[in-house]
Amino acid sequence: MKAFIFPGQGAQFSGMGKDLYDSNDAARAMFEKANEVLGFRITDIMFEGSDEALRQTNVTQPAVFIHSVVAASCYEGDAPDMVAGHSLGEFSALVINGTLTFEDALSLVAVRAGAMQKACDAEPSTMAAVLGLEDKVVEDVCAETEGVVAAANYNCPGQLVISGAVDAVKAACENLTEAGARRAMLLPVGGAFHSPLMASAGEELAEKIANTTFHTPKCPIYQNVVAAAVSDPDEIVKNLNAQLTGAVRWTQSVRAMIADGATSFTEFGPGKVLQGLVRKIDRNVEVNGIQ
Repeated sequence: MKAFIFPGQGAQFSGMGKDLYDSNDAARAMFEKANEVLGFRITDIMFEGSDEALRQTNVTQPAVFIHSVVAASCYEGDAPDMVAGHSLGEFSALVINGTLTFEDALSLVAVRAGAMQKACDAEPSTMAAVLGLEDKVVEDVCAETEGVVAAANYNCPGQLVISGAVDAVKAACENLTEAGARRAMLLPVGGAFHSPLMASAGEELAEKIANTTFHTPKCPIYQNVVAAAVSDPDEIVKNLNAQLTGAVRWTQSVRAMIADGATSFTEFGPGKVLQGLVRKIDRNVEVNGIQ
């Protein structure tokens, strides 16, 4: 069975999607539709912008989403049996399995990016990568650390990201190092994604989600917060609303997909991060990438 997977924020690079735009009429039409929906020519930034310009949240999230969806939409191979996306990538997955239209999902992503930026600006917050510890140890240390800090991204065995208030994350890093972490290092991010500090962003996004039509999907999506197959539109909405403050359970999602029959994973969009993570989760499955 085939699984399609979609990357999140951080996979962007200058020139992303340009080959598709130049070589495929259908792709070009989707890129131009994206410019229209957003009200500015994001393609100019994607194709020729500096790394700094691409790092702006209001550009990064739509850019990664657009590239991913266009790449998958123009793919001429078999349709997926299941889909999943890492954080932002969940919106790409929901287009490809038919739950959301491209335009509606892009509008949601634009609101999500703006809301997350506002939440980041409201309170100093950050994230940190923790290497070499069992998930349970990281969870326990976070629970015992004073302040807001929680497990945010379960990327692969032995690689977990924590998120929260700056002082709490720093304290947790010290405690995790004492607990035997190989590394516990702050990440160069603007805020505490997938933590309780994103509550205000979640509320703003939920308002937009409530006014968006969600269709019955053509195949199940393995959503971040539950790491299980979901096909009911109401359940999809519920899990999407919980995503900004909940953890990205990527390790658990990939394992669930494999348990349900996935033998090949294809990452659509910029970068190769998810391909690497899937290989670390299970070396027995086929892994590919299409940009």
